[in-house]
Amino acid sequence: MANKEKVCLAYSGGLDTSCILAWLLEEGYEVICFMADVGQEEDFEAAKEKALKIGASKVYVEDIRKEFVEELCYPAIQCNAIYENVYLLGTSLARPVIARAQIAVAQREGCVAVSHGCTGKGNDQVRFELAFYALQPDIKVIAPWRMPVFYERFAGRADLLEYAEKVGIPVTQTKSKPWSMDENLAHCSYEAGILEDPDMEAPKDMWKLTVDPRDAPDAPEDFTIKFEKGLPVKLEYENGKSVSEPLDLFLVANAIARRNGVGRIDIVENRFIGLKSRGCYETPGLTILRSAHVDLEGLVLDREVRALRDQFVTYNYSKILYNGLYFSPEREFLEDSIRASQKSVNGTVRCRVYKGNFQVLGRSSETEKLYDMSESSMDEIGAFAPQDTTGFISVQAIRLKKYGNSKLEKGERL
Repeated sequence: MANKEKVCLAYSGGLDTSCILAWLLEEGYEVICFMADVGQEEDFEAAKEKALKIGASKVYVEDIRKEFVEELCYPAIQCNAIYENVYLLGTSLARPVIARAQIAVAQREGCVAVSHGCTGKGNDQVRFELAFYALQPDIKVIAPWRMPVFYERFAGRADLLEYAEKVGIPVTQTKSKPWSMDENLAHCSYEAGILEDPDMEAPKDMWKLTVDPRDAPDAPEDFTIKFEKGLPVKLEYENGKSVSEPLDLFLVANAIARRNGVGRIDIVENRFIGLKSRGCYETPGLTILRSAHVDLEGLVLDREVRALRDQFVTYNYSKILYNGLYFSPEREFLEDSIRASQKSVNGTVRCRVYKGNFQVLGRSSETEKLYDMSESSMDEIGAFAPQDTTGFISVQAIRLKKYGNSKLEKGERL
């Protein structure tokens, strides 16, 4: 008997991917299951046992938290990455390292295809598959939720539950949450279900990572973040404790923000494929690290460099992450630009969090001297001669005078 073709399935242990696993076996494939540990609160051992019981020949659980923080979250902090001025890209940031780890497992096992449980309307199908094709151009992708033979058979949750019972898939009986969730070290997202009504307030018991700001401690919590070349290198907290290693630093930032209710947003965003969607996100540690970085740049970064970076690098890098184009030449180019822009972003930011809010108490830099207190002071002249501003204003006014005269001649009001 000929050996079956192998497929590497991105497996979560939930109903959808468990049914996809059984369906792939039914279709005649040998299935290798892959799970990525990107910091989600997950019982990986239970999920592994479930996959093996259903019929997976092997299950890989890969811990990629360190590379997730160092290769994706930290560059995002360096360039203040943000999508549509609100979303800090928590889901998008995790997809490249997950896809890369899945392809590595598929190659190790000699798989002819990879598979996933992404829906046909979302962004993740694009993010994963573009990554797969960049990493292994000849790989075959099996996307069941875009295949009529699958989605016409399984129209909804009821069909999946019926199939699970029929083929012996263990389904844990828990209270169903009327929304979909995706969690990693950087954030947790909530969408679909009752959240599809954009005017429906997110229930208080939905939020998983952060305490309700109204229930957060009544006393503020202070901490200090040190940056070198735009990257957080030290976090000091709780009167004397400190942490420097990127993963540990990120975990501490998460803990501080979570217990103080920092990092919640609720938005309607534009998906890459053209649909609008409502999403709720918790992004605790990344929120305070990015906010501190933004503040420090005001002290140490040249204004024209900052403007160019904001207009070109931050906008396009964020869009590339969101659209799933991480493994692309433009991403490499932009990351070189990010590093070039951050040479002077060295210093310390003193921070406070309190009931959902982040505040900067002060900032300083021992090496970067763009800010001159005597020049900016209202109480001394310093090296800046006030009369020089007269010529500056006169030059700036030349074209505005011409514009104003043209309006007056036409009888138009400015």
